[in-house]
Amino acid sequence: MTKSSTWMSGATLGALIVLGGCSKKSEQQAPPAETASAPVAASAPAPPPLDPKNIVSIALASPDHKTLVAALKAADYVTAVANPGPLTVFAPTDAAFGKLPAGTVESLVKPENQAKLKEILKYHVTTSVYEATNLTDGQVLGMANGAKATIHIKDGKMTINDANIVASVRGSNGVVHVIDGVLLPPAP
Repeated sequence: MTKSSTWMSGATLGALIVLGGCSKKSEQQAPPAETASAPVAASAPAPPPLDPKNIVSIALASPDHKTLVAALKAADYVTAVANPGPLTVFAPTDAAFGKLPAGTVESLVKPENQAKLKEILKYHVTTSVYEATNLTDGQVLGMANGAKATIHIKDGKMTINDANIVASVRGSNGVVHVIDGVLLPPAP
C-alpha cells in the first residue's frame, strides 16, 4: 500500500503537467493575438489522449511528485513521457528534490536552463521496461541522455546510483520506480 500510495502521488503530478500543457495549448490556440505564448505552444505538439494508466497519469495522480511534474512541464516533456513506450522512469519525490541545494529547482525550471533540465530528466528514463524483479546488483542501465546508471542491491534494498528505489508502479507504457534522490548525470 505504501508503494502504491507513493507512486499514485507521482501520478497526480504527471496529470497536472499534462493538464497544464493542455490548458496552455487551448488558450494559445483560441486567442492568436497573444504573441508571447503562442510561438512556444505552436512549436510544441499537442499531448496525446491521456491514458489513465500511463506513466504521466500515474505522476499526475501522485501528491509526492509535484516538483517532477513541474519539471516535466518546464522541459516540455509531458508528451514524451506519455508516449506508448516502453519506458522505465525513476521518479524522484518532492522530498528528493528538496535535498538539492537551495535554489536549484527554481533555477532549473527557468526557460534559459531548459537544456540542462532536459538532460537531468532524461537521466531518469530508460527506453525499456525494467520491473524491479528484473533488476540485478551491478546492472548498468543506458539512460535516455546516453549516460549510464547502476543498480545496486544490498540487504534486500535496491538503489540506482545513490538513490533508494522505494516503490514501483506498473503503467500501460512502462514502469515507474519511485526514488528518494535526484539522479544527476555524470559530468561529460
